[in-house]
Amino acid sequence: MTQPLRFPYGSGKRYHLHHPHILCADIEATIDFYRRWFDAEVVWDGDYAGTRNVFLKIGIGAMHLYEKKVDTAPRNALHHLGIQVVGLEDLYRRMQEAGMALRNPIRSIDGGGYFMLEAPDNILLELFEPGPDRQSEVLAYYGYGQSS
Repeated sequence: MTQPLRFPYGSGKRYHLHHPHILCADIEATIDFYRRWFDAEVVWDGDYAGTRNVFLKIGIGAMHLYEKKVDTAPRNALHHLGIQVVGLEDLYRRMQEAGMALRNPIRSIDGGGYFMLEAPDNILLELFEPGPDRQSEVLAYYGYGQSS
């Protein structure tokens, strides 16, 4: 018997990029990092496929953590994770005051900006706030109104 299609998020779209799956050498350090800086919430923490898995929510996005010894030197195909924030300058200041290793200042673009930061397990983060001077379709992509 064929099951009826169930569309997530109240949309009729069939495909949604849902989460990155990250290997963690120290899963507690990774959880603490994303909780502290991005208000991540653990929505599930349990055993799956023989090892600890943790599902995090960060805003409307999700991230899966997988506890495993990992060689953190190469990044392989993943270059960075982009995290959209509100109040980029405040986040930068708080991280700076906490002694985080911030290699570069905020780079300003189109009235917004970004900076890069190393997270646990050599995960490169791009922390960004889209500027109001971007094209309307780009602003819609970032959740600010609809493109025409």
